[in-house]
Amino acid sequence: MSKVLIIGAGGVGTVVAHKVAANPVFSQIMLASRTLSKCDEIAAAVGGGRISTARVDADSVPELVVLMRSFRPDIVINVALPYQDLTIMDACLECGVNYLDTANYEPKDEAHFEYSWQWAYQERFRRAGLTAILGCGFDPGVSAIMVAYAAKHHFDRIDSLDIVDCNAGNHGMAFATNFNPEINIREVTQRGKYWEDGRWVETAPHEIHKSLTYPEIGPRESYLIYHEELESLVKNFPTLQRARFWMTFGQEYLTHLRVIQNIGMARIDPVLYNGVEIVPIQFLKAVLPDPKSLGANYTGKTSIGCRIHGVRGGQEHTYYIYNNCDHEQAFKETGTQAVSYTTGVPAALGAAMFVRGLWKGPGVFNVEQFDPDPFMADLGAQGLPWVEVHDGDLEL
Repeated sequence: MSKVLIIGAGGVGTVVAHKVAANPVFSQIMLASRTLSKCDEIAAAVGGGRISTARVDADSVPELVVLMRSFRPDIVINVALPYQDLTIMDACLECGVNYLDTANYEPKDEAHFEYSWQWAYQERFRRAGLTAILGCGFDPGVSAIMVAYAAKHHFDRIDSLDIVDCNAGNHGMAFATNFNPEINIREVTQRGKYWEDGRWVETAPHEIHKSLTYPEIGPRESYLIYHEELESLVKNFPTLQRARFWMTFGQEYLTHLRVIQNIGMARIDPVLYNGVEIVPIQFLKAVLPDPKSLGANYTGKTSIGCRIHGVRGGQEHTYYIYNNCDHEQAFKETGTQAVSYTTGVPAALGAAMFVRGLWKGPGVFNVEQFDPDPFMADLGAQGLPWVEVHDGDLEL
């Protein structure tokens, strides 16, 4: 039995709250965010009196410390903004609380993300005897756990990895993002980057693309982008000669994105408007649809997985492991769309792995550093079943 504090009341926080409340290993649950009414709404939707709520500014270490000392959680599930990872980690260290998140830190004033800031906490968490689990969503998260599972059970050596992420859903909006617009637009407009022959290779945004076939969906144009789990995977699986990440985008989405960039609405630096400083991308976030609101009309599926090539028993071997998630089913269960669902389910499951003592140790860990078996054994039952294809055409 364990006490858990969830920070963040967006779509992912909603899914985490539902899944944590359904799991008896958590004895007490608190949901906190800057907007208390959002927390109260989620707690009421979950029902059963399982979740208490609180208001907290996750940018403020003192506010986080007051909340943690009052509630005394065993673990914090951070599904707030990536900007807030370090303040929450600082508060956890001050209060002796374990930590889990779904996305790595990035500074507010620079569209750049990497694990170095959080890996720098390794010695402080180790000395405190606390566990910090990084990147426990789907990608990052399940994608890296799938690689660890493949390495453990199906390969003597992994040579190449392609993580493929397809959202073939339709929400009926002219333009909307599936998670926080500010974070989403910053992510997909960066330069591409992939690992090859011991070094990082940079590309122009969306420069490399090709059609890939996704199970139950069919062919979709897929674009090479940089994604954070590549950084930890090439470190933890040093035999990788090449590691890439691919994501699908529709042409209408890309056209809107290009216009947003061309007219300066993707800027993250302040501009002066009527004597007031505003950040264009934050203003854009305020006028775009709330990602959580998309679920009611979302149809179709997501398909996310890993396509791996390597050696087993002296023979070349290919392996494709993936999950398909239905937007309508996700909404029926949690009131959210599949992108939130596929991120929130692994976060709740990762916290359960910690509480059960299966993923635990002093220090800072990426998810692929833990035993993948208990997580993968429970993933399907939690709503994300997975499929394996051996020695098929990887298309890459």
